[in-house]
Amino acid sequence: MRITAIKQQVKDHSRYSVFVDDVFSFGLSESALIDSGIKKGQDITEQELVAYKDTSVLDIGYNKALGLISRRLRSEWEIREYLKTKAYDPEQIDQIVERLTKRNWLDDSKFATMWAENRRQLKSASHRRITQELKIKRVSEDIIRSVLEADDHDDISMLGELVVRKRRQTRYQDDQKLLAYLIRQGYNYQDVKQALDI
Repeated sequence: MRITAIKQQVKDHSRYSVFVDDVFSFGLSESALIDSGIKKGQDITEQELVAYKDTSVLDIGYNKALGLISRRLRSEWEIREYLKTKAYDPEQIDQIVERLTKRNWLDDSKFATMWAENRRQLKSASHRRITQELKIKRVSEDIIRSVLEADDHDDISMLGELVVRKRRQTRYQDDQKLLAYLIRQGYNYQDVKQALDI
C-alpha cells in the first residue's frame, strides 16, 4: 500500500485527508500530520495503516476537547465526561487527557485558580460556595484547599462589599430577601446577620 495523496480539506483547512492507493483513508490535523511524518509516495503496511487510523480518531478527540477548553478552562473530569459522550473508550480518553496535560491545556490547579478568581470577581462568591462548585467539577480537595489558601480575599470583606452592592437594588432593600440571597452564595449565617445588622 502506498500514500498517494495528502490534501487539505475543503471544509476545515486545519485538517488534511490522506489517501492510500488513491482512496481516502483517514484525516489528520496539521500538527498530527507533521508529528506522524507521513509523506506522499510512502509505502505503508496494513499494521501502519491501522495505527494511523487510530491516531486520526485520537486527533479528532484531542481537537474537540481543545475546542471546548478554548471557550473556557475545564477540569480534567469535565474533559473526561465530555469525551465519554463522544464514545471514546477509557484508554483513548487517557491518551487524549495525557496529551492535553503535556501541552499545558489541562491543569486542575490552573482551572481551580481561574474558577475561584472569576467567581469572586463576578459573583463575590464565598469560599464555601467556590469549594462546592469545584467539588462538583471533581477537583481534588488538596487543590481546592491550596487555591483558597492563596486567595487574598476573605469572606467577611467580600460579604461587606456584596451587601453594599446589593443594597443599591430595589429588590434587596428587604433584609430577609438579602439574607436569603447571601446564604445561597455560601456565606455563613451568623456572618450575614452581622453584616446586615439584624
